[in-house]
Amino acid sequence: MTSLWWARRDLRLHDNPALLEAQRTADAAAVFAWTPALHWWSGRRSAHLARSLWSLREDTGGALAVRRGEAAQVVLAAARQVDARVVFAAQEFSPAGVAEQGAVAAALEADGRHVEFVGSPYAVAPGRVLKSDGTPYRVFTPFLESWRAHGWRAPAIPASPDRLARLAPADNDVDLDLHAAHCDATDPVYPQVEFREARLLEAAEDFVAHDVERYAAERDRPDLDATSHLSRELAFGQIHPRTLLGMLSPLRNEGARVFQSQLAWREFHADTLWHAPQAQRHSLTVVLDEDDWAHGAAADAAFAAWREGRTGFTLVDAGMRQLAQTGWMHNRVRMVVASFLVKDLRVPWQRGAEHFRRTLLDYDHAQNQLNWQWVAGTGRDASPFFRIFNPRTQLERFDPHLRYVQRWIPELDTPAYPAPMIDHREARETTLHLYHQAKARR
Repeated sequence: MTSLWWARRDLRLHDNPALLEAQRTADAAAVFAWTPALHWWSGRRSAHLARSLWSLREDTGGALAVRRGEAAQVVLAAARQVDARVVFAAQEFSPAGVAEQGAVAAALEADGRHVEFVGSPYAVAPGRVLKSDGTPYRVFTPFLESWRAHGWRAPAIPASPDRLARLAPADNDVDLDLHAAHCDATDPVYPQVEFREARLLEAAEDFVAHDVERYAAERDRPDLDATSHLSRELAFGQIHPRTLLGMLSPLRNEGARVFQSQLAWREFHADTLWHAPQAQRHSLTVVLDEDDWAHGAAADAAFAAWREGRTGFTLVDAGMRQLAQTGWMHNRVRMVVASFLVKDLRVPWQRGAEHFRRTLLDYDHAQNQLNWQWVAGTGRDASPFFRIFNPRTQLERFDPHLRYVQRWIPELDTPAYPAPMIDHREARETTLHLYHQAKARR
């Protein structure tokens, strides 16, 4: 009997428990649902998804079917087509992912079939790392210690592409070439992007073998190529964090330990959103009164200047232009641009998070929402609201030779570059005054 693998955020053959389980007793068919929700993605991000699916389809000898429609509709139709009584899939934990898998489970159950969730996009699934009293962690450092103590399974063996059964063509198959064409070779990000799984694993191994040792010392420098560049692959499920942890396990240097902790932050945020799903839209901690946030035409103009990289603060503008041109931004710069929007311009973090959702190629829902809440001082174990980044000090510290800002602001040091839109010192003092007033009233 044929089983069915419902591909979700696990677009790979290596270390894929759901696919392995689908192949355990029989050949498995494979389907991915190109849902209406993907229409909200940026052209660049949907193109990346299309190219990732195209590469996986190639690696599976054409066996992966990609079909348009709601997941429940697509998965049920594929299960009926191959008479699969059981569908295997990785479990998701975001509010949208939970709702989607609930709808799929209900549709299958009504048809005498069922879904089994095996594995997740995390080394340790949300909800498994708890305090001794059974409650979730609210502070990262003890979560990290408990997460490390909990441990994770060794990476699973690669699934066999030869044991994937081909689904018959369907009228609603998605034209991956058409979607991939949203970003052609002229896009500055694409000459640097690899999609084939073997090459992605090689790149990860190369980073761990040659670059992770300097990661702790250099990861905050946007002028240096010192990050892993693996956030896209983690977001799309082209590589599993457990695979990276397996590569790191023999190492004892500080860079490896810091890189491991960055993977743990990803899991901490997923855990936080699992326990507090309201965090996707609402602050977990109130820092200012509603009337203290910027609204109306002035806020819209300030947000537009920030979004377009014309605030007059070079590190902020360079980061926003890098995001617009490539769909990616260095992590240190993400913190600086977010702090500037929320604490200098007093624009609610939700507006910045939504802009990142629309533009980031490596968008991960829990990471995005909770990282914004971290900077805004409203999340779990967040940076205190009164910690306000000085964009100039950050520039001097992390881009001392101005290589990063000169790359992204060609008109720097010319009359075409705008003067600072605000006085940072005055904005900081105003924000702190409003914060202390609001705190006194609570």
